[in-house]
Amino acid sequence: MRYQIRHAVVQYAADVILEDVNFEIRDTEKIAVIGRNGCGKTTLLKLIAGDIQMSNPDSDEECGITMAGDQKIGYLRQISFEDGNISVEEEILKVFEPVFACEKRMKQLQEEMQLKGEKALLQKYASLQAQMEALGGYTYRKEMETMFQKFGFALEDLKRPIGSFSGGQQTKVAFVKLLLSRPDIMLLDEPTNHLDMPTIEWLEGYLKNYNKAVVIVSHDRMFLDHVIDVTYEIEYHRIKRYPGNYTSFIRQKEEAALKQEKDYEAQQKEIRRLTEWIEKWKNTPTKVTTARSKQKMIEHMVLVEKPRRFDTKAFKVQFRPRIESYTDVLAAKKLEIGYDSLLSQVTFTLKKKERIAVIGENGKGKSTLLKTVVGKIDPLGGEYQFGGNVEWGYFDQQAAVEEGADPELTVIDDFWNVYPRLKEVEVRNALGCFLFSGDDVFKKLGLLSGGEKVRLALCKMFMTRPNLLILDEPTNHMDLVGKEALETMLKAFEGTVLFVSHDRYFIKEIATGILDFADAGVDFYDCGYEEYLERKEKIRKGEIGQLGKNTANAEKNKKAAGPTLSDVFDKKTYYNPGRMESRLKGQIKKYEEQLSESETRLAELQLKQLAPELSADYEKLMEITNRIEEEERTQESLLERILETETELQELLEENSGN
Repeated sequence: MRYQIRHAVVQYAADVILEDVNFEIRDTEKIAVIGRNGCGKTTLLKLIAGDIQMSNPDSDEECGITMAGDQKIGYLRQISFEDGNISVEEEILKVFEPVFACEKRMKQLQEEMQLKGEKALLQKYASLQAQMEALGGYTYRKEMETMFQKFGFALEDLKRPIGSFSGGQQTKVAFVKLLLSRPDIMLLDEPTNHLDMPTIEWLEGYLKNYNKAVVIVSHDRMFLDHVIDVTYEIEYHRIKRYPGNYTSFIRQKEEAALKQEKDYEAQQKEIRRLTEWIEKWKNTPTKVTTARSKQKMIEHMVLVEKPRRFDTKAFKVQFRPRIESYTDVLAAKKLEIGYDSLLSQVTFTLKKKERIAVIGENGKGKSTLLKTVVGKIDPLGGEYQFGGNVEWGYFDQQAAVEEGADPELTVIDDFWNVYPRLKEVEVRNALGCFLFSGDDVFKKLGLLSGGEKVRLALCKMFMTRPNLLILDEPTNHMDLVGKEALETMLKAFEGTVLFVSHDRYFIKEIATGILDFADAGVDFYDCGYEEYLERKEKIRKGEIGQLGKNTANAEKNKKAAGPTLSDVFDKKTYYNPGRMESRLKGQIKKYEEQLSESETRLAELQLKQLAPELSADYEKLMEITNRIEEEERTQESLLERILETETELQELLEENSGN
């Protein structure tokens, strides 16, 4: 046991934040702390780090905090480097001061051994060599440079003054320092925020293999599934431990809640039965003794607590676009994006009802692409064009959280400034859908959390009822329940979505296509996230060629897809009914083949689910159940596409017969 908290209470003034906390860190456990925004997750990390104290140290109940020996605790606090003028390299090398001290002492011993050949000096030197190796003193330089580059920096950045970096970059530098310091207990609060996918994937592997303990607060579900051994949930001020990762926690919580509900109902039924018997016979002389016995049975029962409902309060909004767009929603041809210099060149076509995820490393131009198509940045070259009847809404999480309006303005007034013609009841109804109800609407903008600011910005955007949503990191600052609510809303949305995200679980749930900003260029994949990963792996292994990517820039793929908005840019509009009919029939055949394949996979999975040897293997059953649900969603999507394409084909045939 590295660390233990027993029956701790944390409160600020009269507000109890955490109540009766029992928390343990064992050996090399990787622990997740999850819960709703504001439930006390960061408070728990501060308690572990020693930044705050328990509120009940003098309680009669056995409580306190114990550690096994002298545990070094590392916590990524708010960044404030002492000297912004020193180089990044000098700042990071502070981590290795014990290495330098050991190195200095070894040099002193070498000099002494040249003068004296005493055996004791040789023993001291051998001991220091072992200590040097344990500290990583012979490899620290390579480790520092490798990790620095993994966080998206160039080696020459080591020479730059720390103060010349942005706040986000300084946070990354501090993160590098923390990892290099290798504490016994590492505390990480939202470690994947502002990291790109390659860095997140590298961090997963690093933490999973870290030979000491890690406690992580995160809303990144895939990250938690890949790293975590133990999950603690904070709900209603209390904390509970679940073995396993996030997916395992969800299953265990649902099973425990179901069992508790059944046990509670069974016990209440028994209490009612005994009480009715007592009331009926308590005044009958021959039954008095038995009645007393049954009363004692009730009094000695260990009462099962009535199950609390899960804290699943989340924004709920299902809206229909004001008008329906044409099939071709947005097309870009050799669109050059950037500020002073070119970041990327992009060619793609976005179709109605598609949900395209824009992914890739930071600095490649993902957010810049969105800013360009909504007119916030001028293109450096190339062209782009929206289709007919397209009405877009744009969400920028950075602007929503950082720029804001007058901090003294209330939520309701800020909303009313955008929609001054709405009645108060309409404004309150709109805000209520995003959890601003009652007196919450009078909360000042300056007092809103990051998650509240995101909800307010989304509320204002959705009020216009666009048919194209352009979203830049919409899940940042959202808790897990909020992310799931947004996923549900976007899946049911009848319009089109173009979004930037680093949240792989969110992308897996939402995306029907991937626009990948890679080193070699921008590639389009006409598939979901999991199939995208499979194709990337096959390309890496050489099992499929470059055309297997369905690259957006490949002219062959462009021609096979038939006429699109990008054809307009060539100033050659040629309509060929026969070709259109052939293309639509080909699409229907392709979708039907994919549907047949999915039905085969589903049947196989359903047979596996019934296998007797899996009846007690809950983890395997959950995996199969998830795959079954995924196949069912795939089939629903394919059926929708078949129906839509058949309708388009029928309209074409009717139009041609009329001509």
